[in-house]
Amino acid sequence: MSEPQGSEGTTQRLPVIEKETGTGGEYEAPPVPAGERAEAGDSGRFWSARRVPAGIVALLLLVVAGAFLYDVAAVRADRDALAWRRDLARQLAERPLDDTWVLVGAGVAATLGLWLIVLAVTPGLRAVLPMRRTHPDVRAGLHREAAAMVLRDRAMEVAGVQSVRVRMRRTRADVRAVSHFREPDDVQADLDATLADAVRGFGLTRPPTLSVHVTRPVRKR
Repeated sequence: MSEPQGSEGTTQRLPVIEKETGTGGEYEAPPVPAGERAEAGDSGRFWSARRVPAGIVALLLLVVAGAFLYDVAAVRADRDALAWRRDLARQLAERPLDDTWVLVGAGVAATLGLWLIVLAVTPGLRAVLPMRRTHPDVRAGLHREAAAMVLRDRAMEVAGVQSVRVRMRRTRADVRAVSHFREPDDVQADLDATLADAVRGFGLTRPPTLSVHVTRPVRKR
């Protein structure tokens, strides 16, 4: 029987469909039949909403801004400034630029800023493989888990295959099969043809490169 590994899962995930003229949300939908696919242009990768990083940044900004606003309002109300702000102002005024803690703080701030820039300019959603457009207003994507499951099922249909492991990446699909009663070269040839046909059937914008290896089962002593 097949053995899952890597990005393949035990529960099948259906392709992601995104309507660009509606609310812009995502929902699960069944795959488009091969006969209904049309060459309507390529589709780039899906962009992640980045909800977790955006939520963390928003929360930190809210806390810092709220603390400073409260302290400024307290000073305006003829109260003493909070001790932490007086200490912070003194430290910023007295510490030289080559101080260790100043350099550490600058390094942390630069790292966080670079991280936010990378998140802003990269699509994310690496687990969703973009599919060719079948309609100008609709984008479709196939989860890597679902693609790996399909490849594994197709490989198990080849005569002589005892077990299969599939690891699906964005640009490459690694398939490791074990044959038990046929010659490995014959099984390899059948797997190459079968899996290549399966990858073409996905209708992906950039089909992954197949890497198929067939071995004999290890004999127990």
